[in-house]
Parts: sequence; C-alpha cells; structure tokens
Amino acid sequence: MSNRLPLIFILITVLLDSMGVGLIMPVMPALIREVHGGDLANAAVWGGVLATAFAIMQFLFGPTVGNLSDRFGRRPVLLVALFVMTLDYIVMALAGTIWLLLIGRVVGGMTAATHSTAGAYIADISKPEEKAANFGLIGAAFGFGFVLGPLIGGLLSGFGTRAPFYAAGALAFANMLFGYFILPETVTDRIRRPFNWKRANPLGALTAIGHLPGLKRLMIVVFVYGIAFFVYPAIWAYFGEARFGWGPGMIGVSLAAFGISMAIVQATMIKPIISRIGERNTAILGLGIDAVAFVFLAFVTNGWLALIATPITALGGIAGPAIQGIMSRTASDDQQGELQGTLTSINAVGMILAPLIMTQIFWFFTSANAPVYLPGAPFLLSAALVAFCVILVMTERKAEATA
Repeated sequence: MSNRLPLIFILITVLLDSMGVGLIMPVMPALIREVHGGDLANAAVWGGVLATAFAIMQFLFGPTVGNLSDRFGRRPVLLVALFVMTLDYIVMALAGTIWLLLIGRVVGGMTAATHSTAGAYIADISKPEEKAANFGLIGAAFGFGFVLGPLIGGLLSGFGTRAPFYAAGALAFANMLFGYFILPETVTDRIRRPFNWKRANPLGALTAIGHLPGLKRLMIVVFVYGIAFFVYPAIWAYFGEARFGWGPGMIGVSLAAFGISMAIVQATMIKPIISRIGERNTAILGLGIDAVAFVFLAFVTNGWLALIATPITALGGIAGPAIQGIMSRTASDDQQGELQGTLTSINAVGMILAPLIMTQIFWFFTSANAPVYLPGAPFLLSAALVAFCVILVMTERKAEATA
C-alpha cells in the first residue's frame, strides 16, 4: 500500500490530538464550576490540577506505550489509544463530579499514545533523509490543530459545556475507524523487540536511549529546549495583557497567528533547508532564531510590532524536527517507539516545570516590589536556555568531527 493514506491517517491523528485539547479549553472554566461550584479562581486551580495530572501520566507512561508499540506494533497501540481517547471524552462529557473529570485526565494521560506512536510510525515509513521533513509535517499538523481546536470549541460551546467533549470523542472514533481500514502494520518480526519492564519506564528508557552515541546530549537539548519553548503557553496571556494591554480576543488572535506561522514553517521549509545545510546546521539555525526571538519579545513594547514579527519568530520551529530527525536516524529500527515514548516523557517534564518557573519569574518582575518592571523577563531565561542548547549541539558536532 502506498504510504500516502497511512501518512494522512497519522497527520489526522496528530491534528485531532491537539484539536481535542483545544476543543475543550473554552468550556473548562464553566464546566469545572458546573460540577464543583466555586468561583473562577477556584476553577483555575482545579484546571491546573487536571492539566498537571495529565502531564504527569504522560511522563510516567510515555516509555511504556512506546515499548509496547515496539513489541506489539504501531497499529494496535494507535487504534487502542484512539478508542480509549473516545471513551475518555465521553466520560468527561457525562462527568458530574470533579473527581470523575480528574480520573478522565489521569486515564487520558496514561494512554496518550497517539503523538509518540505516530512519531514512531513516521520513522518506520520514512527514508533516513526524509525523517526530519516528515517530523516537520507532524509538527505542522499539531500546529493547525492548536489553532482550530479553540476556534471550533468556542463555537460548539454555544450548544452547552458538554458539546465539545462529544465532538472530540466523535472525531477520535471516526479516525479510529479510518485507521482500522487503511493502516498497515510497520513493525515486522525483523525489528520486533521483546517488551522489558526495565526499559518501559522513564528512567530505564532514558538509560537505554542515552547509551546510543550522541543521544544523551541531544536528550538534554530536548529537555532544556522544552522548558524554554513552553514559555509561550505558560505566560503569553499574562504577558500580552501586562505589556500590550491585550484582552482575551487579541491574545487568541496572537496565539492563532503563531500557530499558523509555525505550522507553515514546519510543513514547507524544513525539507529545503535540511537539503541545503543538513540536519545539525538546521537545528543550530532554528535554535539561534529562537534565542534572538526570545530576546526581542523580552523588550518589545508595541503589540503590533510583536504581531508583525510573528512569522519570523516562528522560523525557530525548524529546530525541533531537525533534532528529532537526528535522534531517529541514530536509534535502531526496533527502538523507534522507545525513543518517541522517551521524548514524550521529556516533553511532559517540560510541560510540568515551565509553568511553575515562568509564572514565578513573571510575578517577580511585575509585582509591586519588583526591582524593575519587566513582563518579558521569562523570555530572557528562555533565551539563555536556548543559547545553552546551541552550545550543546555545536560542541557535539565538533566532537563528531574530531572522532
């Protein structure tokens, strides 16, 4: 079978994965107050608990799911994940207590196999020189879903707080049926690897993958870069209001502009850039652009200037797929699921730590007792972290050149 239909399924799966999160975002404050009572501040606290629970489960179970896909195949893991995702949305749609919502997020985080297993499938069907570009397509699909989700969720909220959950569940179920009929298995007996609990946990998976040449340093890059990049969802809404006086509408427009720009960059620019300068130089270029963009955002005071610069700041999006391509080419065919599951865990830690770190820095530099008023201070930390990543990637290249 041609790779086209399976590739389309994978991209739709990632698109729906990010859309599903965005679909329910507009109604979560109202839903939490509906099932638990309290005011908006209390709903925000519980919203944070639900998001953190999901991220923690992703961290703990990402390698487990990745190792299961290396043993039993990508197809069953993806289809089961989509089925459980369907049930998870239905449970949350019917939930009458905050604890049932929490259980839904815990189960959803445990089985959030779609993104990591989709990455492993892409690695299976891609030639070595195509991997980074195809990982860019995954990033583009995720970006478009990030934009479409909140927009569609906001429209569906007019039909009630439960409507977006039913819609997300229906989309997941429809995609599961699509995959059932068109998705071939890519894990053959040649690359099938026995399941081992010692490697099916974050520490064991990190150890196994870290033994591969050059990957330990790149995993550090992924971890540090994740914390730096998650500054956007962590403080953008607060930063936009404090620095530019934006309301929710303009903040939504700015996030949509960034998501669209990032998706276009990852869908169209990664392959030609890599073919011209190579994966490692592409990673260095993307990280360098991110560092400059973060410094710019730290000091910009004009909201329109920030919006105009959005397509340029999004150019840093070439870094992630390039790094992922390098790592995928280094890992063996029977470790692709393990690698993607490990990356899921690393990114989950970034999702947990970034809000805690970045919001505290924002508070410190915007509070009444701040030594200097600088809402963009978190972006300076992100710039420093990304500069550190550039050094790691560049020194790794030099080490390889002299080896």
